Formats: sequence, C-alpha cells, structure tokens
Amino acid sequence: MPRHWLMKSEPSVFSFDDLLARPGKTDGWEGVRNYQARNHMMAMKEGDRVLFYHSGAEPPHVAGLAEVVREAYPDHTALDPKSRYYDPRSAPSAPRWHMVDVRAVSRLPRPVSLPELKANPRLKKMLIVQKGQRLSVQPVTKEEFGEVVRMAKETGRRRNR
Repeated sequence: MPRHWLMKSEPSVFSFDDLLARPGKTDGWEGVRNYQARNHMMAMKEGDRVLFYHSGAEPPHVAGLAEVVREAYPDHTALDPKSRYYDPRSAPSAPRWHMVDVRAVSRLPRPVSLPELKANPRLKKMLIVQKGQRLSVQPVTKEEFGEVVRMAKETGRRRNR
C-alpha cells in the first residue's frame, strides 16, 4: 500500500511546471540537506504518492500530485564541488545524502493554499500546518492526502463557506 508525502520546493528554484516539462515528467529530488527530510526520502517506496508544495509562493500552496518512481539513491550533487548542494563531508564510499525520483501525475484543478489547509479542521494534525514546521519532505496520512485532493476539486462559492 503506498504511503503519502508532502515535498516542498520554491517555485523559483523548481516548480511543478518544471517537473511537468521534464522528459517523462520525471526528475530527481536532489539537494535535501536535512537529516530528517533525508530519512523520510530513504523510507519512500516506488508508487508512494506526493503532494507537490510550492513554498516561497504567495500564498504557499499545494500545486500538484506526483509519485515516487525511484527509491532513494546517493545524491550526486553532494559530490560535485560546482554544485550549490556540494558537501565536502560526503564521499562516494559513504554517501551522506540521498535523493528519490518523482514523476508528475497531475496538476491540481486549483492550488490549495496554506491558509486553506490551516482553516480545515480535518487537517489540524497535518505537519505543514504546524507552527515551526519547515521540513522539505514530510509524511502525510492517506486521509490528509485525500482531503487536500478533495479541496482542490472545490470551486469558488463552496470553498468559501
């Protein structure tokens, strides 16, 4: 049974549109340099579902759905001195950082903003709505995932009730 995740990216760095434009709508989720977020990626399995979240947007929002298509493997950017994600403490024989490959599944019918997520009582335990929660990769329950997808399908008048 697939698990569910939320993965954050600043749209000016890598957006959901960027993922859609990649060959096969697939790319590596590189550059994660937080151990807890890395550990979440190492727990991901092929077929796990992902909420693609735009942080640094105004307002921040869930933009689309993706899926894990390759499980964790060493992040090559940690070994490249020219990369902004270079880590001199990482080595090919003992990689410190890992990445997964994700494929875009679909753009949401409409973005679901962080204020909307926070206002939904069904999502009160979702990590993204918790104060101080800044992890770029975080687990989401099946119910939370489904609720966000449901919210994305709502339109104007119903959404504002």
